[in-house]
Amino acid sequence: MVPGNFKFAEGFQVVSAFVPVDFNAAAQTGDWVSLENYQRCACILFGAVGSAGTDLTVTLEQATDVSNSLSDNKALNFTRIDAKEGASLAAIGQYTTTTQTAANTYTTTNNEAKQQIYVIDFAAEELDIANDFDCLRMTVNAGNAAKVIAGMYILYGSKYGTDPLPSGIVD
Repeated sequence: MVPGNFKFAEGFQVVSAFVPVDFNAAAQTGDWVSLENYQRCACILFGAVGSAGTDLTVTLEQATDVSNSLSDNKALNFTRIDAKEGASLAAIGQYTTTTQTAANTYTTTNNEAKQQIYVIDFAAEELDIANDFDCLRMTVNAGNAAKVIAGMYILYGSKYGTDPLPSGIVD
């Protein structure tokens, strides 16, 4: 239960992966985000109704710093995707959970005429922390047709509970 005086911005750090954009056949590479100060990160995609051929392919990677200056990024595998899909998201109350074989990509199917929300959630320890990997990013390819998509990261479980919350874009 959330205390009555709890504020969203006191418990969750929201970081843009990429702002709303019409993909128009161009992949969007999200910014890197750091889990150094957080226990979890939800990677979230919002999509509008698109035209034929706009199924999404989401790819996740991990690295040791947000600048990726070491060029050491590698796959970040996941098995669970939570989704809301429909002609109108206002009519969709529950997530549908999809489980896949561990991979760092997920491709939607037959969602062209639907609005959608996809959530892929990670605990910091799911990254390769033994080798100092504490950053992640998502890249999305929307096929070969028009589709408006936005991506964000919601970091939560601050390790230090500071006010304001630590940034998610510094390493």
